[in-house]
Amino acid sequence: MSAVPLPALSASLLVNPNPPDTRPARLHVRLREWETWSPYPGGDGWEVFLGDEGPAQQTARQLTREGRLSVVETRHGLSIESASHVGRVRLGPATITVRPKLHGLPLWNLMRFAFDLRALRRYEDAGYEAEPEGFQDVVIARLVDEATQLISRGLYRTYRSREEGLSSPRGRIDFIALAREVTRTATLPCRYHVRSEDCLVNQVLRAGLVLGARLSTDTDLRVSCRRLGAQLGETVADVNLNRATFAQLAAEQSRLTRAYRPALELVHLLAHSSGIGLDRGEESAKLPGFLFDMNHFFQRLLSRFLHEALPDDCVLTDEERLYGMMRYAPGFNPRNKRSPEPRPDFVVRRGSKVVAMLDAKYRDLWEHDLPRDILYQLAIYALSREPQGSAVILYPTLAPEAREARIEIRDPVRGSERAIVVLRPVDMIELSRLVALRQTAAAAEEKRRFATGLCFGRAR
Repeated sequence: MSAVPLPALSASLLVNPNPPDTRPARLHVRLREWETWSPYPGGDGWEVFLGDEGPAQQTARQLTREGRLSVVETRHGLSIESASHVGRVRLGPATITVRPKLHGLPLWNLMRFAFDLRALRRYEDAGYEAEPEGFQDVVIARLVDEATQLISRGLYRTYRSREEGLSSPRGRIDFIALAREVTRTATLPCRYHVRSEDCLVNQVLRAGLVLGARLSTDTDLRVSCRRLGAQLGETVADVNLNRATFAQLAAEQSRLTRAYRPALELVHLLAHSSGIGLDRGEESAKLPGFLFDMNHFFQRLLSRFLHEALPDDCVLTDEERLYGMMRYAPGFNPRNKRSPEPRPDFVVRRGSKVVAMLDAKYRDLWEHDLPRDILYQLAIYALSREPQGSAVILYPTLAPEAREARIEIRDPVRGSERAIVVLRPVDMIELSRLVALRQTAAAAEEKRRFATGLCFGRAR
């Protein structure tokens, strides 16, 4: 399957130049996704501010610009609006906790499937349901388990080239360096290779444990992360967790490092959820907390399920660019900008023909209205296809009565139908049950029917 691009943290994870504020928070705001909160006279948060230009103000502006969490200071206090990110973040005197909107969602079971993780041993789903804002502790506990297993089995080692003068020759003697020597010594310049644990997969694992120690809210987990990180630090150097590091890591993956895959996925998840500007590879401030992008998770979940469950005659492509659909008119592009290229989340083909165009949106459209920006985006996708084309919004829901809805795009002059936007619910409880099934012919058929229904609708 072609992985959904996953999206970098600042220079060093070992030293935090801006230590976290350890003073008790004056305000703790709890809300769910896509909710707003404002203070009221005499209530919590009335006239509570972030203060003058400092780390909290800068982080709040960055979060607001990126759409992760809107934090705006008004004359009476903080006005907060959540988006699709869940978790907890500390901004000066305020702690903000965002919980999943879909109460009762079997989140960890679905995450194990989406990120291809093995069964969890330390924490179970029930623990997360009881303390959803401690979700990062579940991820960190799993990382500790994975790191412990890797260390106990023996870390991956690779050959590293060394050049030094040796009294007992080893490898190949560097005769060119020997000829350049002015003063003779009792050593010979040699080039040789040694097997070393100081390679990229172990460096990223160590950096992930250091990051886990910073993010965890559980004392025992912090101690475990620091202990394992210090153990690795005896032979493994530190590394910057940034976009370039993860790109190099992906290029170096092989069957020899397959055992590291769950741990590295968890490190990437922690880095992505705790850094600001990670998607663009910017060197930026560390986020004083943890915000997990549920929209990205939902897209990743559907991507893996559809890749595995669709019939063999269907080919699924992630985020395929619609080349040539839009372009600047010749002679009217004064800044020489690249033409816009819309990218639906999923395109399904049979042979060379596009048979479905889908977008995953983590917003329960059965309970809430369809935002205009999403409708306009899907309308563009639908109009890009042949006459009377269609595009599908896949959205999560826990409502068993949820049914498909359709919006017709009509010609305002002739009144004829031009295209259709389909709002198709994804039953998350049923999806969780399907991904947990054992690999049998009957289970494969159930998954195929469910995946076909998501892409093409169910027969009436």
